[in-house]
Amino acid sequence: MDTPAVARGVLFCEQDLREPTPVALAGGTAWVFTTRAPDKATFNEDAAAVLPYGEQAGLLVVADGVGGRPVGAEAARRALVALEESLSDGRESGLPLRVAVLDGIERANRELLELGTGSATTLAVAQIRERHVRPYHVGDSMILHVGQRGKLRHLTVSHSPVGYAYEAGLLDEKEALHHEDRHFVSNTIGAPDMHITIGSSAPLRPRDTLLVASDGLADNFTTEELKERIRTGPLWAVARSLADQSRQRMLEPRQDQPGKIDDLTLIVFRLDR
Repeated sequence: MDTPAVARGVLFCEQDLREPTPVALAGGTAWVFTTRAPDKATFNEDAAAVLPYGEQAGLLVVADGVGGRPVGAEAARRALVALEESLSDGRESGLPLRVAVLDGIERANRELLELGTGSATTLAVAQIRERHVRPYHVGDSMILHVGQRGKLRHLTVSHSPVGYAYEAGLLDEKEALHHEDRHFVSNTIGAPDMHITIGSSAPLRPRDTLLVASDGLADNFTTEELKERIRTGPLWAVARSLADQSRQRMLEPRQDQPGKIDDLTLIVFRLDR
């Protein structure tokens, strides 16, 4: 399948895709899928973007408008647009990509605060530059970096009481996935005390896989399941399988596996060989 090259960036806002969509970026290919929760009457409050920064760098981005807040879909869209505008300004000014990313996240936070509606969104950003990846995140949208043999190279820690308890060893993964407060997020774009977690830059090997996703995916699989599902196989098939199995678990919950109905967004990425 032909993969369109990115010139300005591709945003997926308030969309219900039937199939994963390929986008070229920084010497690799991203497959993007986003859709609202099954039987949901209102907009998909998730959004995704593939944003270039020259030919050898760019961003994979997922935003999840916070449920129960006004215009969650608009909050997610504004966050992506703020990042896109910051990257455009950064290219014109010759800024390092890291500076442009941080400026974009801060810009998004200011804009949502200035709206005064209480709107908020999570944000997960995987920066790809010269075959290295650096993660940034606010909230509970996830970034997972896995080697071909299943080695876990990076997994973001959810900014939530349950996420912190799991990271500290106070809850196991099963308890965290089934916890009644797993939906509560303690850090968002649109909050006065918003903070950004920045990971270290790490080599992105030719057969490594990156996954950036909203909690509509993360709440429906264990980490081990995700590692096994994304590490091998054609990338389009990986994206399609994750989308299909997530929606199946939403619609047919079982006690022996995670399952939570939610909007679903995911991006999987590998460097081209």
